[in-house]
Amino acid sequence: MNVLIVDDNEAAADLLQELLTLQDHTARCTYTAQQALDAAASERFDAALIDLTLPDFPGTEVARRLRAGTAEGAPKLLVAISGFSAQDAAGASARGLFDHHLQKPIDIDQLSAILAAH
Repeated sequence: MNVLIVDDNEAAADLLQELLTLQDHTARCTYTAQQALDAAASERFDAALIDLTLPDFPGTEVARRLRAGTAEGAPKLLVAISGFSAQDAAGASARGLFDHHLQKPIDIDQLSAILAAH
């Protein structure tokens, strides 16, 4: 599975990329919303892991734009990753845009199960 990681915490994104690579996935890190949209326009991703709080605009907007995109390469699976739970106001704003919500620190076994199911 080809996974797009969108997180402004570069160390966390890079570590997640390494973990996914060890599980035989391919992964690409982006650190801003705009970098993520540019990457999605030029490469096909099966899934996107998107931080809800990004420096240029919210991860929810990235999800909206990816969902609205008609490009064949738009990821089918969107996973919110956040320090907020799905019940917090920031997490609640993501409902309906994402297929899953994982709270940081990410449980890699839970993420693996989500990716395997798709």
